[in-house]
Amino acid sequence: MNKKRTYRSPRSQIFIDQFGATLASPGDARPNVSHERCWRRAFRMARLQRKTTGEPLVNRLWSAALAVVLAVGAGAAVAQVPAQPPADPGPPLSGYPRNALRAPTPAELKTATYVRDVIYGHHDGMALTYDVFKPVRNANGALVVNMVSAGWNSSWAPPEERQARYQALIDKGFTVVALYHASAPRFQVPDAVADVRLGMRHIKLHARDYGADPKRIGVWGASAGGHLALVAGMMADDGNAGAANPLERSGNRVAAVVAYFPPTDLAALLQGRPKAGAINFDDKLFASVSPILSVDAHDPPTLILHGDADRGVPPAQSEAMHAALDKVGVENRLKMFAGADHDFYVKGDPAKTDAYATDAMNEMVAWFESHLRK
Repeated sequence: MNKKRTYRSPRSQIFIDQFGATLASPGDARPNVSHERCWRRAFRMARLQRKTTGEPLVNRLWSAALAVVLAVGAGAAVAQVPAQPPADPGPPLSGYPRNALRAPTPAELKTATYVRDVIYGHHDGMALTYDVFKPVRNANGALVVNMVSAGWNSSWAPPEERQARYQALIDKGFTVVALYHASAPRFQVPDAVADVRLGMRHIKLHARDYGADPKRIGVWGASAGGHLALVAGMMADDGNAGAANPLERSGNRVAAVVAYFPPTDLAALLQGRPKAGAINFDDKLFASVSPILSVDAHDPPTLILHGDADRGVPPAQSEAMHAALDKVGVENRLKMFAGADHDFYVKGDPAKTDAYATDAMNEMVAWFESHLRK
């Protein structure tokens, strides 16, 4: 059997010796690199380059050697950099876990169909709308309304961009509605309250059109959205038979509420704050937009989730609502997250922040499964 022969010229051997010395230089950070393997790679590179350029072999050997050394050195440099902890991205939007703030996957997009831009009313000539997310499989007949509001700013986005926020509910068979209201800074809190109360009437009236039972509707929101979720729960009624607007004649009662870090008593929260944007309204209206003042024994089961270090909406707001619901005998639960600021944020600890946000979402889904499913 013929053995492959390798010819090395004297000049090539000089290169090999010098290249080996370079690799073995003091402070070398590549103890696992084979000198023989490196020079073989350089030699092959040089022969290929000579065929294409005609440049002398040894010149090309040194060029190839430099490329190999740099490549190996770069790998070693990367290997020597210590692993850094993940950067703190700051508070998560409305207390959502990171996994809910991404774009939905193609597979997830196939799990829901949409009823887009349903108009439930008008405000100063502008349409008030909501979007419906209908589960493709295993629909359970219950519906959850999400109050899209942060600082009473209600920002619209196409359903395709929002679906990941609702995927945990869709996967359990819930129909989900993203409800929008007239938004700050042009409109104020009393406008948002009137809008969502009207929107809930429309949703309940048309629930069967979306494959849902009007008696099994829940509502959920965070911060300003949590305030509006409590508005929907505590300030609901059976409609006004004498109302000029036919929609106002329909009821808007719901069967369950989940609120994240919600304002509940706006006089206590906003008194003395500068008037601007959503809170630029007369103090005399505080009582009319404070759900804690409408608590009664007919209110739905309510879950409240709050960080005990919240500086945006003090935990006392949720504690007061919890006490008020207890007083009239309404089923409710208050869960506090240790060390969490607004949005369940734990400064400098993104892993704990995300764990809290994930726990909150799991609690929300479980509450609705317990109180809305037959």
